[in-house]
Amino acid sequence: MPERAVGLLGGTFDPIHLGHLRIAEEVAEALGINAVRILPTGTPPHRRAPGAPAEARLAMTRLAIAGNPRFVLDEHEIHKTEPCYMVDTLEALRRELGPAQPLVLIVGGDAFLGLDSWHDWRRLLDFAHIAVAHRPGYETARGSAELRAELQARKTDQAQDLQTAPAGRIYLLAVTQLDISASDIRARRHTGRSLRYLVPESVHDFILQHRLYS
Repeated sequence: MPERAVGLLGGTFDPIHLGHLRIAEEVAEALGINAVRILPTGTPPHRRAPGAPAEARLAMTRLAIAGNPRFVLDEHEIHKTEPCYMVDTLEALRRELGPAQPLVLIVGGDAFLGLDSWHDWRRLLDFAHIAVAHRPGYETARGSAELRAELQARKTDQAQDLQTAPAGRIYLLAVTQLDISASDIRARRHTGRSLRYLVPESVHDFILQHRLYS
């Protein structure tokens, strides 16, 4: 019998905010996941360089997840200087955790609609399931024909399917979407507006102490 599924939430986390944490918590609760690896990326391939250095983003992530026993900091990507591709990270995790361990990659609804632009995207499902955390009323029709075909072939409505097989299924889940974005947080900081209640208090204090995004 395989271990219970391990979740994975990756991101630039520039900075990590309550929206990230809430999605991870709700998906884990819905799918019966006891451990979610929170994985800040080092050098994102799809966007410009982060506003905060890697060590600061790592420190903020560590502060943000402190006190939640379900969340585990994962440093697979943060120290890399070359572009970080999720398929490579999942392949490394598969080698580390073994072939039978169920893995669940958590992505937002908008990110999923652009999944076919990710490096070697179909191989993601060789190594993990994908849980799509979306807003109520979410439609997948805006995705490409290739992505819709992959969804049609792999979609499941049974959460248990993500526990009984190591990889290969796609599960859509409506979750509470807090209207918070890292870009808005950086813009607020740049113009001197408050960040309270957008990020954990410990992250708020770290940003001010280290004068990030100002």
